[in-house]
Amino acid sequence: MEFELENPFDENYHNLPFEAVSSLFHIESEHIPPSNYFHTLKATDFDISLRTHLISFISQLSCTFDPVLPYLATNYLDRYLANQPILQPKPWTNKLLAISCFSLAAKMLKIEYSPTDVQVLVNNHGDGGVIFEAQTIQRMEAIVLGTLQWRMRSITPFSFIPFFINLLGINDPSFNQVLKDRASQIILKSQTEIKVLEFKPSVIAASALLSASHELFPFQYPCFFRAISDSSYVNKESMLQCYNVIQEMGREEYESSVLNVNSSSDTPVNVLDEHFLSLEESEKTNIAPTTHNKDLKRRSKFTAYGNNNNNNHSLHSHHQC
Repeated sequence: MEFELENPFDENYHNLPFEAVSSLFHIESEHIPPSNYFHTLKATDFDISLRTHLISFISQLSCTFDPVLPYLATNYLDRYLANQPILQPKPWTNKLLAISCFSLAAKMLKIEYSPTDVQVLVNNHGDGGVIFEAQTIQRMEAIVLGTLQWRMRSITPFSFIPFFINLLGINDPSFNQVLKDRASQIILKSQTEIKVLEFKPSVIAASALLSASHELFPFQYPCFFRAISDSSYVNKESMLQCYNVIQEMGREEYESSVLNVNSSSDTPVNVLDEHFLSLEESEKTNIAPTTHNKDLKRRSKFTAYGNNNNNNHSLHSHHQC
């Protein structure tokens, strides 16, 4: 059966046969970098640093578009780098690679962008002496396409969000949208962490959704956890590991922000270590986060989006720069 891979679970997905849904989970591993890519990056600090820099650049190129765009562009970047070495002597070539991945993702999603805006951003990054003409970008796109064997239709964690939300049984569309938006924020931010590369898109989606529900609907969280973990498509152990990686990212960013804002304060930042409840502990006790943990949930939000206190703010059309 032919899927729209970027959005396979639309409002009519309930009519899909069981075999069709199973096949989507079965082929998702074909749309991510090979398993050795994570270990290759981990062995070289330079590669990790450069990857982070390029992802940041892609994010800035994409900051007025749907969050699926930068995620898909980074998926192309990772799959390319898994097959080609990073060009250390020519930093402008790596920047051209990032632009080409962004451009290809925009074309796949049928999103128009301004080449002028791209060049302005390049100039603002200190590369004012480099001009990326349209033909130069197109030639790099051809190289990326060849390396990826023209397999540009990709399954991302965003593809699975509607499926898992449906398992939660939430009848209020506005609650569904808030949960989807927060999970999308977490998915996008988690892409910078190389540890997340070890997990399948569906596992990342389930973990991000649980993290969002733990934060937004703490009293319903135990039910949400059971609903997702009981799914036959979910590897519970892998989901727990991914969830804890995502939560650790939130803790590290909070602690970093505390150090920056309150550098002169004597308040210990490791107070989180004393109060943070991991997903495994929540499952053992089967108790939802209580009222006294509200401050913790607020503090563990990703700081990249934590300045927006309006949880009803929709990010389905764009994400924050």
